[in-house]
Amino acid sequence: MATQFIDKARITVRAGNGGNGAVAFHREKYVAAGGPDGGDGGRGGSIILQVDDNLSTLMDFRYKRKYVATSGQDGQGARRTGKDGQDLIIRVPRGTLVRDAETQEIIKDMSDSTPFVLCRGGRGGWGNCHFATPTRQVPRFAKGGLPGESHDVTLELKLLADVGLIGFPNVGKSTLLSVVSKAQPKIANYHFTTLYPNLGVVWVEDGVSFVMADIPGIIEGASEGAGLGHDFLRHIDRCRLLVHVVDVSGCEGRDPVDDFDAINEELKQYSEELSTRPQIVCANKTDILEPDSDNLTRLREHVEALGYPLLELSAATHQGARQLVDKVAEMLSTLPPVTVYEPEYVPKPPVVDTSAPLDIQHEDGVWFVEGPWLQRVMSNTNFADYESRMYFDRSLRESGLFQQLEEMGIQDGDTVSMYDFEFTYQK
Repeated sequence: MATQFIDKARITVRAGNGGNGAVAFHREKYVAAGGPDGGDGGRGGSIILQVDDNLSTLMDFRYKRKYVATSGQDGQGARRTGKDGQDLIIRVPRGTLVRDAETQEIIKDMSDSTPFVLCRGGRGGWGNCHFATPTRQVPRFAKGGLPGESHDVTLELKLLADVGLIGFPNVGKSTLLSVVSKAQPKIANYHFTTLYPNLGVVWVEDGVSFVMADIPGIIEGASEGAGLGHDFLRHIDRCRLLVHVVDVSGCEGRDPVDDFDAINEELKQYSEELSTRPQIVCANKTDILEPDSDNLTRLREHVEALGYPLLELSAATHQGARQLVDKVAEMLSTLPPVTVYEPEYVPKPPVVDTSAPLDIQHEDGVWFVEGPWLQRVMSNTNFADYESRMYFDRSLRESGLFQQLEEMGIQDGDTVSMYDFEFTYQK
């Protein structure tokens, strides 16, 4: 039984949390006061996407929908930093679009071989060795690690092919691909032999080649979801050129002109832009065309009147295959490269409920502020960016934290510690 082709999947990914910093003090014989030496927590593992050209479907994501990277380990004494969490590498087929599951905006087009960090691991917390000052020589506190990023995403596979073979089922697309390339698609004389797209590299001459995709047969109603066609129309989106294979033999009682128009209508219903994509029409199975049939003549007159070139072909006997390859190479040389989609998704600041009370402690002249929502805000703040810092400051002010600190007696110049950040308070 053929493997079901999976070209769309929704998954949840979560990076690892940062490890906690350690509270420890140096203990050594004959050393009276070794001081604090608690190490930092390790960084949480990130979620990284990597293209794997050995994959051709998203089948793996049908069975596993949740991916979680490991968290960083806690720090230890002797200033030993906890071990970083291991990055989780998720392998996807080339051409996979990564979308935000809620907005469907494109996060990344996995068309190149560069790894993409989808979710970053949380930073590790500082150990108490960072908090020693001339006036606070024995800090008995450390900081917890920050949580890793998480995301719900939709993976959508759009094949990266220069040329797409389109047409009704059983018109000879798979045979043609096997003739002009080294691809070995499953071929048989029944409809929907091809249940998932096959790719083949077609060699023209030294330094000239192109990728051809055998798209499963499209049927009438495919643009509305009928049959298998709708699932595969998206794979034609990137193709620079379409080779429209039409059976002119009449052996199945079909009319080639009607078939040609029906497929083009499905393309138009799916995408107006796709229906204007350059096409080469291949009149296939000419070797079994009845001598008195006018199918070839009528098809030629019809497609040439629409401005499409028509080539006669017998994929089974290889007749006309070389002429087709040369014509495809000629047209591709004048067409723009395969489409690579630009990212659309812009991370939005999290909507955080700042009404929950924060834990505020005053020890050794330092104000320690902690709380779940503060931790989330800090994990999404880029403190190297001015706008991000202003957003952070505004969030704290609107939450009433500054007013609460002043009511508790904070003074100008006092130190405020929030997880692994310290700053001087100014009214």
